[in-house]
Amino acid sequence: MIGETPRPLARSRFAILQASADDLDAVMDIMTAAFPPDYGEAWTRSQCAGILPMPGVALRLATDARGKLAGFSLMRVVADEAELLLIAVKPETQQQGIGRALIDDFIASAVAKGAHRLHLEVREGNRAIALYERAGFALAGRRRDYYRCQNGRAVDALTLVLAA
Repeated sequence: MIGETPRPLARSRFAILQASADDLDAVMDIMTAAFPPDYGEAWTRSQCAGILPMPGVALRLATDARGKLAGFSLMRVVADEAELLLIAVKPETQQQGIGRALIDDFIASAVAKGAHRLHLEVREGNRAIALYERAGFALAGRRRDYYRCQNGRAVDALTLVLAA
């Protein structure tokens, strides 16, 4: 539930910082490494640049234990709802708690901005679903055949929600 204290993490190993359009080269490098091209999940640089100036949008960067850029999240808060638009962690730094730290940061930031209902969308079969569920998100809907794969196959998108 929103407002509950997230489970303790070794967050001191990571730093999560506010980013800007000046950081898009680094974000695009992470996105290219983290999102397989087969599913069409990654955003383009122009899509990212286009949403950044909009009200309620925040781009956050995460560094690993060595201080190296390891991941990012892109979120939007509108009225009392928030959406995690993108989240990615470099493959070589996955399974270290960085993704969870970014999710916890999203939840805390959204709640601080007055959000009571948080959303995200994820490709069915994405292993991050377990991470989202551990953070308290639950299945709210399905978009059939949302992602179009390079091989012509279609994959559903799952809508997850965390509500107060």
